[in-house]
Amino acid sequence: MLKLYYAPGTCALASHIALQEAGATYTIERIDFKINQQNSPEYLAINPKGRVPALVTDRGILTETPAMLAFIAQGFPQAKLAPLHDPFEFAQAQAFNSYLCSTVHVAHAHRVRGYRWATDEASFADMKRKVPQTVGAGFALIERGMLRGPWVLGETYTICDPYLFTLAQWLEGDGVDLSTLPRVMGHRARMAERPAVRKALAEELN
Repeated sequence: MLKLYYAPGTCALASHIALQEAGATYTIERIDFKINQQNSPEYLAINPKGRVPALVTDRGILTETPAMLAFIAQGFPQAKLAPLHDPFEFAQAQAFNSYLCSTVHVAHAHRVRGYRWATDEASFADMKRKVPQTVGAGFALIERGMLRGPWVLGETYTICDPYLFTLAQWLEGDGVDLSTLPRVMGHRARMAERPAVRKALAEELN
């Protein structure tokens, strides 16, 4: 059985939704950031990076959201969560998820985790001021050219969609003008109606 380590409000939600969409049998375990549980010896033995998500499988532990999403799509091909039959399209999905991971999420992290990049408190404040611009620019690119239809890759729902939904949940906190992102917000609304999304969100609140 799969086991997902998560914390509410984090990118772990993307993998949680994907597990639901795949019809996977899994359990979840919450990591409490308020008590710094992510840096406890017990959790560091699972994920030495001290971050969520982490996914325990029968072959070992996976970290990093793009890798976990690809694993879920490939491990449950009947769910058709990725264009596994088409190497180029699958690479397009991977490229989108990599952009969210390496660029958009990092821009967001400058608002709440400036200590990763600097030690001067004044630097933290400057980073926070920049976030609406940097996150906004990332989402503007998605709005203009990367969101190809009702779903990220067009007409078919894939592992890209729960990841985009997860990061789009943070837009208000990041100070981004939502009126500039009608297609992204439409996607977020469609995602919120999916049973798997509602189930995953409900599980994380319990």
